[in-house]
Amino acid sequence: MSHQPSESRARVTLPQLHTWHQADRKLVMLTAYDSATALLADAAGVDIILVGDSVGNVCLGFENTLPVTMAMMNHHLDAVARTRPTALLIADMPYLSFHLSVEDTLRNAGGFIQRGAQAVKLEGGAKRLPMVRALVDAEIPVMGHLGLTPQSVNPMGGHKVQGRLKADAVQILEDAQRLEEAGCFSMVLEGIPADLAARVTETVSIPTIGIGAGPHCSGQVLVFHDVLGLLPGTSPKFVRRYAEGFRDLRVALTSWAEDVRSGGFPDTRESYALPEGARSAVAQWHP
Repeated sequence: MSHQPSESRARVTLPQLHTWHQADRKLVMLTAYDSATALLADAAGVDIILVGDSVGNVCLGFENTLPVTMAMMNHHLDAVARTRPTALLIADMPYLSFHLSVEDTLRNAGGFIQRGAQAVKLEGGAKRLPMVRALVDAEIPVMGHLGLTPQSVNPMGGHKVQGRLKADAVQILEDAQRLEEAGCFSMVLEGIPADLAARVTETVSIPTIGIGAGPHCSGQVLVFHDVLGLLPGTSPKFVRRYAEGFRDLRVALTSWAEDVRSGGFPDTRESYALPEGARSAVAQWHP
C-alpha cells in the first residue's frame, strides 16, 4: 500500500519556512523514525519531520545517541521518506558522520539528500563551521544545533542544561551568529535557559527551534515518543505529554492477551467462512 502526500496542503519547502518565520508564525517540528510515526506526524500537520539520531534512545535501546551509525540512520530515513510526507524532511547527522573530514561530511549528507531528505541537521558551533560551509556550498541545506548537544554527552558530563555560566552563554550567542553566517537556514536550541534562547532568537535572522529552551524560540521540537508518552518512566522537565501512550497501549494489549487465553479472540467477526460447497466437501473429506 502506497501513501500519497495530503492533497490539502503543498509540500513544505525552505522558502515556505522562511515566509512563515517572517510572519512570526511558530514552527512545529517533531521526530519520526518509521512509516507509522511519519504518517501520524504528517497527518497532525507538523511543519518539519526530523529523522533524529534520538532513534538510538527511543527505538534501538541505546543509552545515548553515540552508537547510532549512518547505516541505522539511512534505514530509518528510508522508512520515513517512503511515506512522502508533506512536512519538510530533515535527517540528523549521527556521531562521527561529520567529525572526521569535510569529504566524509559531504558524502554522508549527500546520501541523506539522495534518499529523500530535504536538509540535514548537525550539532556543534564554531569548530563545525568548515563542515557547514562545505555542505551549504554543495547545495545541502543545514540546520544547526547548539546548547545541549547529545553527541557531546561525555565532555558535558551528562545531559545537563547548558549556557548558565557567563562564558558559556556568550559562546552560544557567538556560535549562533557564526552558524547563521556560515549559511544555516535554522538552528535547534536545546537545554538552555529561556532568556538566553530568547536573546539568541532576537540576534539571528533565521528560525530557532527550541527543545527545553523556553517559549521564545521561533518554533518547538519534541521527540514523538515523549509527546505521546510511549515510554515508561518520567519525562524530562521540558516535555509535556499529550497522551499516556504506554499506559493505554499496555491496557489494550493486556486485554487482547486475556481474550486469547480465554478463547474470546478470535470469534466469528475475525474469522473467515468457507462457501457452502467447499464446506460440505471439507466436512465429508476423510484421509
